[in-house]
Amino acid sequence: MGKILIQLLTIVLCFAAVPAKAEVLYALSMHGTPKYAPDFTHVDYANPDAPKSGTLRQAAIGSYDSLNPYAIKGKAAQGLAYVHDRLMARVWDEAFTMYPLIAEKVDVPEDRSAITFFLNKKATFQDGTPITADDVIFSFETLRDQGRPNMRRVYKLVSKVDKIDGHTVHFALGEGYDRETIMILAMMPVLSKTWWSGRNFDSSTLDTPMASGPYKVASLDPGRSITYERIPNYWAADLPVNKGQYNFDRIVFDYYRDDTVAFEAFKSGQIDLRREWDANKWAKGYDIPAIQSGELVKETLQHGRPERVNSLIFNMRRPPFDDIRVREALGLSLDFKWLNDNLFYGLYKQVNSYYPNSLLAATGMPDDVQLKILEPFKADLPESVFGPAPQPPSTGTPELMRENLRRADELLKAAGWVIKDGKRVNVKTGAAFNFEVLLGSPDDEKLALSFTRGLKRLGITANVRVLDAAAFLGRLNDYDYDMVLYYWLSTLSPGTEQILYWGCEAAKQPARWNYAGICVPAVDAIADQIARATTYDDLVAHVRALDRVLLSGQYTIPLYYPGADFVARKKTIHRPETTPLYGMVVETWWESAK
Repeated sequence: MGKILIQLLTIVLCFAAVPAKAEVLYALSMHGTPKYAPDFTHVDYANPDAPKSGTLRQAAIGSYDSLNPYAIKGKAAQGLAYVHDRLMARVWDEAFTMYPLIAEKVDVPEDRSAITFFLNKKATFQDGTPITADDVIFSFETLRDQGRPNMRRVYKLVSKVDKIDGHTVHFALGEGYDRETIMILAMMPVLSKTWWSGRNFDSSTLDTPMASGPYKVASLDPGRSITYERIPNYWAADLPVNKGQYNFDRIVFDYYRDDTVAFEAFKSGQIDLRREWDANKWAKGYDIPAIQSGELVKETLQHGRPERVNSLIFNMRRPPFDDIRVREALGLSLDFKWLNDNLFYGLYKQVNSYYPNSLLAATGMPDDVQLKILEPFKADLPESVFGPAPQPPSTGTPELMRENLRRADELLKAAGWVIKDGKRVNVKTGAAFNFEVLLGSPDDEKLALSFTRGLKRLGITANVRVLDAAAFLGRLNDYDYDMVLYYWLSTLSPGTEQILYWGCEAAKQPARWNYAGICVPAVDAIADQIARATTYDDLVAHVRALDRVLLSGQYTIPLYYPGADFVARKKTIHRPETTPLYGMVVETWWESAK
């Protein structure tokens, strides 16, 4: 079949199968036809007529001590993504699509075992020097050896790098690569070899790095603020992927001790834009004169990306949570409707999928494609996998909760846990049913305590323990807990991370994100196929099939997600009418008095 050359600035590299025969292609797309090829001028969620002026001031929490966002050491300043360009750029209204940026075209074989980047000869760093193949190779080798762990893991799948000429680099992949690998390589930031030579990359630095992005660091007050200034002669300003973006002359991040102080700064007019994560604040904290007068605008922006799977996660490595009857029983004790109404003002939805709020979530009965994926494992899977997608129990009324608790009692008795002197004990050993709920934030304590009160009605004692961030992360990575309140998060294009979330091997290795200890052959097989999917329809079918298997396992007690972005802004800050699939993209916003 040979290789397929993807040409021109309007050409796209997308995560999907390469057709068997083609000459010049405009896209390799999960969706069959790329959304913006072959003659797109700007993305739908950007305004090409937006004025290029003004300052956007936002809040950051804590402090920073580094301007290197790719090293492990140091706390990088907010906003450094504005400084660095990548080989190719994503757009946020497609699941996973890469458009030309520093690389104006690529060459990919049909099996995706390699990728060749042809650099745009107009691409320059901010001092006007050209971006060359040497910079790309230097960036790759540096990030592979000294970059963040996710970069190291993927970049080490490259077996060989060849400099074809001054603007062309070829990467050959070795054992362990999958279809997503070339996509991640295409997202590589390009560092200046000249600037970094002789400097220690693997450390924090407050020296302003030479980069190629639309903004540069204009000034900084370490730990207090950082200001970015738009490059007036940015080399890529007129590329189609950048049309309508980067509209502010300056972007400022002011640092605050905590979010309470940052919120007060927003209300007093010192901050222009605020994204709210706290349902309590969103429900009650914005009843202020500036909102009522229209000086500040409060908006709920719907989106279609998967939300966090916030959950109380069972550690099945420890009894009695290795028994599905026990896990289901404890799930029946949670009154989500009460929690949502009383703690979150009814703003949240209950997690009902491992890919909530997205088209990836399993719903209704499995279709024929999902059944074909699941059929080989039918003998080892519960019947619920092949019926309507499992959902959390209904709650919200005394009658429903009494019925749930009766069912929970039956399940616990069947699992060998009976009531004796008002306490739930093991029928064989007499041991009381006690366990610990581990939390990483005091903000979660009210929710956890409410959950433990429900367990008392079943004769179960659960103790809540809140740890500081470092101690919590240590125990989380070591799987050292009975139950933990935490989350998983996926994108609209799940890939190799799925086997790390749910795979049997990951369950046995620390810090591999399989917090529940899931070890099911069907899960391993289906998760492994997700990153190998050759079309987006195939990927969606595998994810939905996996979702059904995970839901049937009762591995968590599902909690909440918002399903929208909560945003407040000054009336002079504007956004396009269209919100992209992934949610708000501030790069496309602008300032105008009108």
